[in-house]
Amino acid sequence: MISIVEAHRAGLFKRPHLLPNIVAGAVVGVVALPLSMAFAIASGARPEHGLYTAIVAGFVVAVFGGTRLQIAGPTGAFVAILAGITAKYGIDGLQIASFMAGIMLLGLGLAKMGGVIKFIPDPVIVGFTTGIGVIIWVGQWTYFFGLPNVSATHFHDHVWHLLQAFPQLHPATTGIALASLVVTLYATRMPGLKRVPGPLVAMVLATIAHSLFQFDGVATIGSAFGGIPQQLPSFSLPVVTLSRVFELVAPAFAIAMLGAIESLLSAVVVDGMAGTRHDSNQELIGQGLANLAAPLFGGFAATGAIARTATNFRNGGSSPLAGIVHALTLVLVIVAMAPLVANVPLAALAAILFIVAYNMAEVKHFMRMVRRAPRADVAILLITFVLTVFVDLIVAVNIGVILATLQFVRRMSQSVEVVRLTETDLHQDLAGQGMPALPEGVVVYAIEGPFFFGAVERFERIVLHGDNLPKVLVLRLRRVPFMDITGMQALEEAIGGLQGRGVRVIMCEANPTVRKKVAAAGLLSLLGDDGYFDAFGPALAQCAGIGEASAAVAPGGPAS
Repeated sequence: MISIVEAHRAGLFKRPHLLPNIVAGAVVGVVALPLSMAFAIASGARPEHGLYTAIVAGFVVAVFGGTRLQIAGPTGAFVAILAGITAKYGIDGLQIASFMAGIMLLGLGLAKMGGVIKFIPDPVIVGFTTGIGVIIWVGQWTYFFGLPNVSATHFHDHVWHLLQAFPQLHPATTGIALASLVVTLYATRMPGLKRVPGPLVAMVLATIAHSLFQFDGVATIGSAFGGIPQQLPSFSLPVVTLSRVFELVAPAFAIAMLGAIESLLSAVVVDGMAGTRHDSNQELIGQGLANLAAPLFGGFAATGAIARTATNFRNGGSSPLAGIVHALTLVLVIVAMAPLVANVPLAALAAILFIVAYNMAEVKHFMRMVRRAPRADVAILLITFVLTVFVDLIVAVNIGVILATLQFVRRMSQSVEVVRLTETDLHQDLAGQGMPALPEGVVVYAIEGPFFFGAVERFERIVLHGDNLPKVLVLRLRRVPFMDITGMQALEEAIGGLQGRGVRVIMCEANPTVRKKVAAAGLLSLLGDDGYFDAFGPALAQCAGIGEASAAVAPGGPAS
């Protein structure tokens, strides 16, 4: 309840702030009404399931989330994956997967992983959000044009069957959809409607038109779903079996990752607008609790909704009260206006989702990235996009993140340098020790950058594979910020190999963290008593001593 506590400390629950937050919450509730039903239908659920999700998740996130202004509910980002889960496992499977995702999100928040998730690369995010936008757009053709239902396993087959069915489009349905599309886009430019959400205007006008003229063959919420019940959902536990849990682990993980990304992105956006600062870990905890609670009351997966959160701020919202009022507004709609919703044409909701899909696809941003980004990033972007559309969203997210991680590792490994220092480089250090030059047979290398598994190959190639081995090898570690277990193992093998070939190895200048790790790994004991120094000067003096000792026992030296 951090956001509520902070809002209270800031005085946002005092009388001057109450009315603006109540108004903002009511406006967002009105905006959420058509979107929640549309996203539910697109996800393979009933329209009331979307409303229940917005009510429960919206309330829980407002109370337990990590930002004052977040509005949660069903979103377009989930549509593609939720539709697949519903088609394969039914609505109960969708609710179980949502519940499991809630556990994962809660665990991520408690483990303080909120800051890590924000570092998922932009090409991956843009690739799958653009792909989701395409899937949503194509998925609404049936409702937008009044086409017959087609079934296909793969996206390209689905598109082909829809194109073949286009001669059967329904004129009245298409007319309502096109009119709704225009109204959604331009309603705010009409006199007296500037502050009224375009999707709401489109839905109301389409509903009135159909109620008056009763267009033959136009599908509505009533004809397709029997309307929505005029009552709130009751508490119900889904039937969970171990086999079902194992089946839904991957979909639940995808829901959790998408939910985390979407909610934190929404929090960042509204921070920029309102000048606030969110708690990313608490936000994940709030989202986790919301996804635990929503399936227990007839809902499904939810996350922070960027458009609704921005609408909240633009209409005067400044505290969690707006999110709570948004949920209560939807409760009032269900209790008082459920019978009127039965006449809402599905074509109007499809038109609204056309706009959502276009905004989600970010076509201009996608094309700009294709033109300007480095080739490796463009490849990750396009692979993620193609996998999202033509294969599977879960596969796309996993492979996109893996490719981005490998690309990051490659770039990091290229930033690590293993440099042989010359006497010119060491001039000041040698002068400080009163040495005109490096002792004969002494070579100094500096490792610059994180010494991790990706940098091992470069180190081994430079240090181990030389033909002329020195008598003494000095490794300077002052510019090594960290070292992982693979780096330490490579260092251990290198030291052992060099010592086996008669080379004395000395390390120096490791920072306290790296020194502690190499000591715990046993590397200092492998080097011997005089094998490590905190500074470079004593290491040079030790090299001089080794050189003098070698000269003393060399052929032609004092007889024993």
